[in-house]
Amino acid sequence: MGGFFGAASHHDVVLDVFFGVDYHSHLGTRRAGMIFHDEKVGFQREIHSIENTPFRTRFEDDLPGFKGMSGIGCISDTDPQPLLVRSHLGTFGITTVGAINNAEQLVERYFSSGSRQFMAMSSGAVNTTELVAALINQKDNFVEGIKHAQKEIEGSLTLLIMTSDGTIIAARDSMGRLPVLIGTDGEGFCISFESFAYHKLGYHDEYELGPGEIVRVDADGYETISPAGTQMKICAFLWVYYGYPNSNYEGVNVEVMRYRNGAIMARDEAAAGGVPDVDYVAGVPDSGVPHAIGYSTESKAPFGRPFIKYTPTWPRSFMPANQDVRNRVAKMKLIPVPELINGKRLLFVDDSIVRGTQLQGTVNYLHECGATEVHMRSACPPIMFGCKYLSFSRSRSEMELIARRVVQELEGDEGQKHLDEYADSSTERGQCMLKSICEKMGFDSLGYQSLDGMLEAIGIDREKVCTYCWSGRE
Repeated sequence: MGGFFGAASHHDVVLDVFFGVDYHSHLGTRRAGMIFHDEKVGFQREIHSIENTPFRTRFEDDLPGFKGMSGIGCISDTDPQPLLVRSHLGTFGITTVGAINNAEQLVERYFSSGSRQFMAMSSGAVNTTELVAALINQKDNFVEGIKHAQKEIEGSLTLLIMTSDGTIIAARDSMGRLPVLIGTDGEGFCISFESFAYHKLGYHDEYELGPGEIVRVDADGYETISPAGTQMKICAFLWVYYGYPNSNYEGVNVEVMRYRNGAIMARDEAAAGGVPDVDYVAGVPDSGVPHAIGYSTESKAPFGRPFIKYTPTWPRSFMPANQDVRNRVAKMKLIPVPELINGKRLLFVDDSIVRGTQLQGTVNYLHECGATEVHMRSACPPIMFGCKYLSFSRSRSEMELIARRVVQELEGDEGQKHLDEYADSSTERGQCMLKSICEKMGFDSLGYQSLDGMLEAIGIDREKVCTYCWSGRE
């Protein structure tokens, strides 16, 4: 995934951008960067790896060298950025978030048109932000260039551009898969994914871009330079998983949605036959906790914390790419409370069950610590498809997804034709999948939130929410 923050003001914005970007650290762990513009100095830029060092620590020593009344920065889980580009449109900074599924085809088309080169990364691949800049530069102005890039890209594209006069251009993905919000503090304006990031900096809510909308922002105000479209498919995982609890998207708070989601799960489970009799309902830290609080409140089962996340060294939710390291990190960051585990019947709520590898290790450890029962609930439906629009999952194949893997084990290729049935626990196939996962993972019972229940918890028009990874439908 990734996130960005920008600001243009009548005062120096270095600290605003520094802390604004830092507040997006939960969205990525690989690269980060900032660009500032000052009338006398011009552009100043730094990009660093943050794979082993948090953003704030990595960039703290750079702050004395930055100066500017405009700036943009990003956390990226993909390529080094933001980039500084010189073209017929002028010199500009650019940062992007999204996914380009047809990158190689676009690069080859770019070469065939007479262009000669891209800078290659160590893997030989082209930096996707540079590719976006190249697409934008095929047109005569930024608006037409951004719209051209979004049209050509299979996936999604949300971006910030900062021009040589310090003006910032913000563009939300054409289907609004990610949010873009504007805040103001009376002296200037900021642009952010996460609303809480600018609230903490003294800005208040001003405007939320619509799908495909392009806005120009400077110290004196903002204006729409390309209107929003009528169709939206905002990612449901913003609320379920990777959005920060304090943020609002489309007017719906993340934490409140998660409480409501957990309560709906318990309500529907009780109506279908009853909630297990347990000593504690617990959440898998961090984002599983509010779902569990809602489940506990509705089911009247006590809430407990048998595991505490060790935040001093594991503060971020995303994990290293290497699976062995991921497994070790998952084990190391959760510290048990034996008194709440030994001899207890536990029901855990996790935000999602993707591969199941880490969760299986956690369940095994719970049994080793003396838990007599371990029930598991997922705050979203079974994930059946890899995301085509955002890079929030590192899965290289859909068969890495535990639900798809179990379907294949149960029925082979025939089972892949009946994924809707497997995703519905009221069907025979759905029950078979639940039973198989329970046996494989060591759960005493397993339940998934229904698609209808999750959408009810989000509370906006369901046609405006992307649920592709669960349903496979655009």
